[in-house]
Amino acid sequence: MTLSFWFLLILGIITYVMVQRSVARITRTPVWLLWLVLMAPTIILSGWMMVNGTKQPPPRSLMIWSLILCPLLYWVLFQWGRRSPKETPSEVSVQQNPPLAIHPISEPAPVRPIEPTEETQLRSCFPWSVYYIQNIEYRPQAIICRGQLRTKANDAYHRIKANIEAEFGDRFLVIFQEGLNGKPFFVLVPNTQTVRDGRQEEKLTRPVLALLMLFITLITTTWVGTQIVGVAPREIISSPNLLLRGLPYSLGLLTVLGFHEMGHYLTARYYKIRATLPYFIPMPLFLGTFGAFIQMRSPVPNRKALFDVSIAGPLAGFIVTLPLLIWGLTQSEVVSLDDKTGIFNHNALNPRYSILLSIVSKLALGSQFVAGKAIDLHPLAVAGFLGVIVTGLNLMPVGQLDGGHIIHSMLGQKTAIVIGQIARLCLLLLSLVQSEFLLWAIILLFLPLIDEPALNDVTELDNGRDILGILTMALLIVIVLPLPQFAQVWLQI
Repeated sequence: MTLSFWFLLILGIITYVMVQRSVARITRTPVWLLWLVLMAPTIILSGWMMVNGTKQPPPRSLMIWSLILCPLLYWVLFQWGRRSPKETPSEVSVQQNPPLAIHPISEPAPVRPIEPTEETQLRSCFPWSVYYIQNIEYRPQAIICRGQLRTKANDAYHRIKANIEAEFGDRFLVIFQEGLNGKPFFVLVPNTQTVRDGRQEEKLTRPVLALLMLFITLITTTWVGTQIVGVAPREIISSPNLLLRGLPYSLGLLTVLGFHEMGHYLTARYYKIRATLPYFIPMPLFLGTFGAFIQMRSPVPNRKALFDVSIAGPLAGFIVTLPLLIWGLTQSEVVSLDDKTGIFNHNALNPRYSILLSIVSKLALGSQFVAGKAIDLHPLAVAGFLGVIVTGLNLMPVGQLDGGHIIHSMLGQKTAIVIGQIARLCLLLLSLVQSEFLLWAIILLFLPLIDEPALNDVTELDNGRDILGILTMALLIVIVLPLPQFAQVWLQI
């Protein structure tokens, strides 16, 4: 019960922060009320478990109706208090803080509006043969220039950007974004990067802090690893060398998470995007860690860079996950399938809940893994299994998850919002069949669908990246969907 309380508390705090940062500026509805509506399904489930225990599951109709009505009520309350266009910018990109990176910048941007005499200079930056400017809108944190695109999007962006830099120097970041009406427009926001010096640049990467967090996370994951192999805490006190039995899980999981974040970090550095080193988050319970993260503190230049930075993490993590999982499975034991078997039970894993896990398990175990059998995972296989889950979660095409960035890069912001909403609904429906995905589906309901744009958010990707993006979405599907019955017969599992 204590663990459930802390989980509910942490989830509630994260949800409140997400709601506050995503919608507080664009609706008058109190943040606490929107938060309470979103948290209602989780609160109902937690309350039921506190009263009735875990042995008696809540009525399915209760959970289904709460998951249907709460998002609907959230939408109604959000729309009821929605601010008018005069109070807030009309486009997605400027409804929040200035969109300067994949991860928002916490420092407030100084407002530096142009003088009335400078408007003529601004208009002269838009040649009629490149982008015929029709009107200029002044916002508290941005200048929006709307008009008609007359040439290729990439050429127009670079030409206009060069003209503005020639007239105004580095005062503004130039953002080129597609509006909700399908017409591209330019946004000028104050450039906070001009106040940075070399000393501040050095503070961005804190290797000592990164190594310290990594070391603490190594300890917490090793501790959890000993529990996975069945070592009791009192045994460790008497024999500290038993901690070494938790290292396979710990090193495997940290390798997966580390490769994932280093994929993001190195690709960001390739595109000259300022980024912190990966920071691990230690946690003495659950998995031993809440994962790892990097923060990007400068603009993403274009959709190509957004795509590459976003896809590099899941691909790097999955490339190292696959051999770890196969190696761990070869060291695992095949056990009988029973009522306790599930997709998140490492002592009796049923890989048939995932197409990918089923195929990999059959390849690794061969004739040992047949119908009516489950797998008692080796600690290294547990780490590989979690790597698959992390890859699947990050590839969900929702908001600021890696998959959301990828879809945004491929299809644009407007289409990405629609796909994100569909993905959340599909996972919610899937959770009715596979209850293990229910928590995952609820978490996705909390994530905002709006992704922050790149500076040039109009120029489309090349065919090669589009194909790679489609393949990553196919990877997500084979991770999430269960193995069909005919395939189980064919694989003899």
